[in-house]
Amino acid sequence: MDVEIVGRMLSTLPADDDHPYRTGPWRPQHTEWRADDLEVIGELPADLDGVYLRNTENPVHPAIERYHPFDGDAMIHMVGFRDGKAFYRNRFVRTDGLLAENEAGGPLWAGIAERAGMSTRDGWGARGRMKDSSSTDIVVHNGIALSSFYQCGDLYRLDPLTLETLGKSSWVPECGVSAHTKVDDATGELLFFNYNTSAPYLHYGVVDAADQLVHYVDVPLPGPRLPHDMAFTENYAILNDCPMFWDADLMAKGAHVPRFHRDMPLRLGVIPRRGGSDEVLWFEAEPTYVLHWVNAYEEGDEIVLDGFFQHDPMPADNGQPGSIQRIFRFLALDRMQTRLHRWRLNLATGQCKEEQLTDSITEFGMINPAVGGRPYRYTYAATGKPGWFLFDGVVKHDLSTGSEERFSFGDGVYGSETAVAPRVGSTAEDDAYLVTLTTDMANDRSECLVFDAQRVSDGPVARIRLPERVSSGTHSTWAPGSSLPGWHA
Repeated sequence: MDVEIVGRMLSTLPADDDHPYRTGPWRPQHTEWRADDLEVIGELPADLDGVYLRNTENPVHPAIERYHPFDGDAMIHMVGFRDGKAFYRNRFVRTDGLLAENEAGGPLWAGIAERAGMSTRDGWGARGRMKDSSSTDIVVHNGIALSSFYQCGDLYRLDPLTLETLGKSSWVPECGVSAHTKVDDATGELLFFNYNTSAPYLHYGVVDAADQLVHYVDVPLPGPRLPHDMAFTENYAILNDCPMFWDADLMAKGAHVPRFHRDMPLRLGVIPRRGGSDEVLWFEAEPTYVLHWVNAYEEGDEIVLDGFFQHDPMPADNGQPGSIQRIFRFLALDRMQTRLHRWRLNLATGQCKEEQLTDSITEFGMINPAVGGRPYRYTYAATGKPGWFLFDGVVKHDLSTGSEERFSFGDGVYGSETAVAPRVGSTAEDDAYLVTLTTDMANDRSECLVFDAQRVSDGPVARIRLPERVSSGTHSTWAPGSSLPGWHA
């Protein structure tokens, strides 16, 4: 393995052993690596060609008072596959917030579990006065990687091969862009939404294949909301008004505390992809919070929408000691009881029918990007370690037969969102590979795992050793080499 350290980031995290992110799967990394011709256990497929990118919350500075897992600074990990070999890069995203805190030598903005008034500078985010850490999501659009922040901020542009920060997208609206922008492989368009605490509270937009903002409209809501994801079909975008949002009375006092309103329905808003504010059609469904959608498509007069229904969006404190347990009750899949669910939205009648698709508790479902917004059969989702925000395996859901294939990473090994990489020249939806990163606590190392998407339960066909154990993380994407400028230069 040819390894080079390309930089280290300033770290002022406290050295005390009980700091929850000093050790464990979230141990922060502050070294940037470039590693070529990585060690491979098994055999890398010759028809796996492109890059796997994963975003990571990776704290450089301590919290002002109370750290939350979503407060960390963005570090992007990239594993590239070309000519039967693999290479690795990781770099921090040089956000305005990170650079300012490095210059100051400490934290300047309050985190999600802290009071906004604790921030010493103006900031970003739907609630305001936060650091735009850009550490939530990652997509590739028009040959450029884009990192984003779940509470809305700038889109940071990155070279998908070197991970160099190239600045910010120039078209981003004043109130920013939420994580979970959607790239339609068929049109090259990027669809997005944003939200904040002032009317109309939600906006929706479209960026064309040439990276130009071509559509941006208000989507009025009854008040401030906390949407996290969206979906799309060939002709529509689907937004949401979930009945879990900041408590209005506490918000008036400067505190941003979410509350689940069990007597309010989930509302799903369907808008033509270039539609106006007056064209949004709202549907009502059973109360829940949906963190992530899987896919949507049109079937006659209906839109079929799949996502993860939370049967208990606000689990009660079970009295277990430790701040991690108290925080993770809102993140642990078993506490929230997240199950794959289907909503059928009839555009002719305005009716919504829904059904649970499986009894299995999973989340973070990924699909072959070629079927985004189109009829599909398979999704690849994560299973969670009970009580924790850690992925301990992957499940292939067959939505046609209802069958499932599983693979467990093993004791003390935790994975990332599993991206689907279509095989070069593929003809079938699951004629692809699955790619994920793992954090192995037992052996203090990390690997990139490659699965045959048609035989998930057989385990990985190849394991690629990384130069150090990486922090546990979530959202990822796949970009084929054919979409990357200079890939074969």
